Amino acid sequence: MASIALKTFIGLRQSSPGNNSINFSKSLPTSQTHRRLRINASKSSPRVTGRNLRVAVVGGGPAGGAAAETLAKGGIETFLIERKMDNCKPCGGAIPLCMVGEFDLPLDIIDRKVTKMKMISPSNVAVDIGQTLKPHEYIGMVRREVLDAYLRDRAAEAGASVLNGLFLRMDMPKAPNSPYVLHYTSYDSKTNGAGEKCTLEVDAVIGADGANSRVAKSINAGDYEYAIAFQERIRISDDKMKYYENLAEMYVGDDVSPDFYGWVFPKCDHVAVGTGTVTHKADIKKFQLATRLRADSKITGGKIIRVEAHPIPEHPRPRRLQDRVALVGDAAGYVTKCSGEGIYFAAKSGRMCAEAIVEGSENGKRMVDESDLRKYLEKWDKTYWPTYKVLDILQKVFYRSNPAREAFVEMCADEYVQKMTFDSYLYKKVAPGNPIEDLKLAVNTIGSLVRANALRREMDKLSV
Repeated sequence: MASIALKTFIGLRQSSPGNNSINFSKSLPTSQTHRRLRINASKSSPRVTGRNLRVAVVGGGPAGGAAAETLAKGGIETFLIERKMDNCKPCGGAIPLCMVGEFDLPLDIIDRKVTKMKMISPSNVAVDIGQTLKPHEYIGMVRREVLDAYLRDRAAEAGASVLNGLFLRMDMPKAPNSPYVLHYTSYDSKTNGAGEKCTLEVDAVIGADGANSRVAKSINAGDYEYAIAFQERIRISDDKMKYYENLAEMYVGDDVSPDFYGWVFPKCDHVAVGTGTVTHKADIKKFQLATRLRADSKITGGKIIRVEAHPIPEHPRPRRLQDRVALVGDAAGYVTKCSGEGIYFAAKSGRMCAEAIVEGSENGKRMVDESDLRKYLEKWDKTYWPTYKVLDILQKVFYRSNPAREAFVEMCADEYVQKMTFDSYLYKKVAPGNPIEDLKLAVNTIGSLVRANALRREMDKLSV
């Protein structure tokens, strides 16, 4: 079990020896020995004198905000650096129910409580999803600029120093336990928009600065495959908005994306319409137009009020940790396949990383080292590797062709599939199944795929 628990999901496969990932199972016979050795190492680390441990969090999204708040509450002198305080990332904005409770989110930052979804196939067959939800269950819809600002403000209230600045680079420590020197452009002072070059010395760094992470580049974390997400915010009439009051739509098909899906998600006074792709990035605007056309009758006459685009990671980076620097959120590559979900996993990874630093430093009184931060990676991989693996398999099986997508939508009509899907999504655990129902599902899945393959052969004949 030790080797399973310590397996990383870099690219959703076990990492090879030589990269900076979790490979302790060979040297440590049991997980108990591993924990005992790490605790001894932490307590033997030097005490910080005359001050508390200093940690910089680069990036002020959900990962950075959650990390900074946890650090500050844990006695760490915390600095949060964020360039765009009003950042509006092109993001569907869906959060699971468990996040509301776990992160104590106020209901007034949730624009909509989605209790119904429509999954729409390439041939425009629509399946209604949500009939298995309990009365108190819903998917929250948020605007990133609202959620991110709330989490940053809460970090500041906990004692973190929030710096409006652009992180540039970082000088590595010149000796064990010496500081990292961060170089950034500060926009906190009145400098006519030009900014002021500043430096900051800290004991550890959390990189929460997104898919194009400069912190990741500083530790040679390696590249990953990424998708381009494109989204338009469209304000529609009140009558049309009423249709989307508690409803979200997902469109699948080669027209909207060859390897992802298109969406229409409701916000406070508009809808977010978007799509994404890994394999055909140059065609993203064509896919966006197709998504709008598929939803045309429901959004016609609407006014585009904002256009957004951003890279979205497709799998974790080859390296997520080096010495006293750790990556979280999109910077680490924590976005799921198939669903493209990242908000919850960003906030959760930021909190887990910060908790490891607080624990390892004994609430800021001792220096931390790589073994302290590695505790976060081990816990993360053990908890979420199954979720990422399942969604990776689903994407490979059902997003490969239009007939396969038709089969996928057909499966979504099954109540058992809906229950398993929502239970896993809302509470972020791979839901345990019923053996009999699982067998039925396997048979139905095979049947759907057989029909899909038969349909594909017929379509191929027509195209000859």
